[in-house]
Amino acid sequence: MRNIGLAILILITITLIGIAGYVYIENYSLLDAIYMTVITIATVGFEEVRPLTENGKIFTIFLIVFSWGTFAYAISVVTSHFISLNLRDTFHRLKIISRIKKMRNHIIICGYGRNGQQTANELLAYRQDFVIIEQNKIIVDENKEKIGNIIQGDATTDETLIEAGVQHARALITALPIDADNLFVALTARSLNPDILIVSRASHESSEKKLRIAGVNHVIFPEKVGGTQMAVLVSHPDMVEFLNHLSIHGSSPTNLEEIDCGSLRKANEILTIKNLGFRKTIGVNIIGFKTPSGEFVINPMPDTVLVPDSKLFVLGTREQVSKMKEILANYN
Repeated sequence: MRNIGLAILILITITLIGIAGYVYIENYSLLDAIYMTVITIATVGFEEVRPLTENGKIFTIFLIVFSWGTFAYAISVVTSHFISLNLRDTFHRLKIISRIKKMRNHIIICGYGRNGQQTANELLAYRQDFVIIEQNKIIVDENKEKIGNIIQGDATTDETLIEAGVQHARALITALPIDADNLFVALTARSLNPDILIVSRASHESSEKKLRIAGVNHVIFPEKVGGTQMAVLVSHPDMVEFLNHLSIHGSSPTNLEEIDCGSLRKANEILTIKNLGFRKTIGVNIIGFKTPSGEFVINPMPDTVLVPDSKLFVLGTREQVSKMKEILANYN
């Protein structure tokens, strides 16, 4: 940037000197002086406004001699800067796309507005791999160093979603401000990856049915969620404060975690919550259970049988949860 500032300063200085010289020596009008200065500095060879005096010819010779090299330098600096910017953007994009190609089971966020930023912050806390698609180049440039995996493009197109690795992603969150755009993103993503989990933001309740037809698994209304949160804060403030202490992304000593029981596929014995003894051995509390058919059981009984494709929802420290996952993995 310093070189560009110097180059621009040189161009302005030479131009002002030329204009002042022709006005003072040749008594040109301002427009004629500007014209003569430009054709002299640029060495394009057009005719003079009128024949020059001897003093005017001498001034022109010095203007050409002193401006030719500096003008060429200034132009080259400005040109190379913009070329290098384009090359840098191109190489940065290629680097990101190359990294994304190696990613598996990641999450794609479409749109980096307020909802997209909040989603990205939460996923960072979850330590989840994700890619952001944002159409606004300014936003991309401002955040590419901080985020890393952010690419500029239209999320409604096949090409951009493929660059983001949609065929190998496990989930897509579309947080664009216009419901119709979220609809197109869902349709495109579902056609490229039939098994992907799609979560969409919506502004109007009338859009929910269309989004679900397009293949969206979950539709979120930010205004409704915000209104519910405010109502709960007023009516049950202590409950909200208590739940805030049960972090779901590791910022609190006690976390609420979801554990997949997929590793039990090869277990040769019937496993229940009681005989695994998680509460006694490692201190975690199992507060929920999801059956393979999708039924949720709150506070499951000790004789609940753990089967493949079921899930457990537990409260515990990060170390306790990690130990629990290790125990379940031993039954693979």
